[in-house]
Amino acid sequence: MRTVEEHQAAVNALLPAMPEEVVPVAEAHGRVLARDVVAQVPLPGFDNSAMDGYAGRWTELAGPDGGPVRLRVAEDIPAGRSDVVPLAAGTVHRIMTGAPLPPGADVVVPVELTDGGTEHVEIRDRPAPGTHLRAAGEDIEAGTVALSAGAPLGAAQLGLAAAVGATELTVRRRPRVLILSTGSELVEPGQPLARGQIYESNSLLLAAAVEEAGGIPRRLHFVPDDVDQFLATVRAELVSADLLVTSGGVSAGAYEVVKDAFRTLGSVEFGKVGMQPGGPQGAGTVDGVPVITLPGNPVSAFVSFEVFVRPALRRALGHAFPDRLRAPARLTGPLRSPSGKRQFLRGRYDGGEVSQVGGPGSHLVAHLARANCLVVVPEDVTELPAGAEVDVVLIEGALQ
Repeated sequence: MRTVEEHQAAVNALLPAMPEEVVPVAEAHGRVLARDVVAQVPLPGFDNSAMDGYAGRWTELAGPDGGPVRLRVAEDIPAGRSDVVPLAAGTVHRIMTGAPLPPGADVVVPVELTDGGTEHVEIRDRPAPGTHLRAAGEDIEAGTVALSAGAPLGAAQLGLAAAVGATELTVRRRPRVLILSTGSELVEPGQPLARGQIYESNSLLLAAAVEEAGGIPRRLHFVPDDVDQFLATVRAELVSADLLVTSGGVSAGAYEVVKDAFRTLGSVEFGKVGMQPGGPQGAGTVDGVPVITLPGNPVSAFVSFEVFVRPALRRALGHAFPDRLRAPARLTGPLRSPSGKRQFLRGRYDGGEVSQVGGPGSHLVAHLARANCLVVVPEDVTELPAGAEVDVVLIEGALQ
């Protein structure tokens, strides 16, 4: 029996880093940066105002007794003006937020501290020197790294890339993942069910999980329990795939078509992993394409994907931090766990506490949908009291 870490290492070894490609910044949302982005310009690009108000010399902004002073407004400086003239003695420039600071000014007085005049203005109070100014390059200097390789490109990252002058970004290509569900008992949702049949849901579950991890999923449902036909179908579909993920057909019973077919090739290894749910696992290659086989029960498939497939996909995409966030939490109630197996229980995490959602059964998909974390119980722990601290893996997509 493999440990969780041993099977994780086996799966990670199957997936090489995806090749690089260059895409426009506007098309890079959700991708992973493959090369550093260096700032072509500083941010801010020039000294500018942080407030709507009046740019002036601090020493001139108060009367002899420190009270209000009236000064001439020599210039208006809206944002975008480029022909800014130096500040003459005894004057101020009316200035807008983001507008270039005139040479000679060392403070901006917010309009709220004045009478708002346009030709002459009364300064009623003055902030300290240097107040409400943004210095050129205080955010980032030109020539420095703005975004590092491995960064996921969300809204803030794309905004920064555009702000420092990037028009294209080098990213990792998204892996093409073929998702194969097997079983003659599986029926497409919307069709009538005969006795003994169930609606096929794993491929939808796994396709959504692949897409969330950054891959491009494609679903395929294979029904006949025929090894030769299975292999012919799979090999034809693998031509355009970077990874095959199967669900079902890997347990110890009869009619396990996935295991029977891939064992004839000798390139996919099947075995048990010391975890619950998700003990039966397989990993290897078919015609040079990585293959990861998952159990068929929905919760087992989901947990197995979270533990093995998702981090491997994110590593292949170049994520600097491929794993889910973890947090310590206190149990709201006691729990039990089988000895020798790492337990991944569904839970609700809230404010540093976690409560178990449903039982450990791998068929309880409704309870899975209500969970927002996985409670990790080590192999050598068989029971924990309420209030005990556990490690939780934070997952998204739970019902409120």
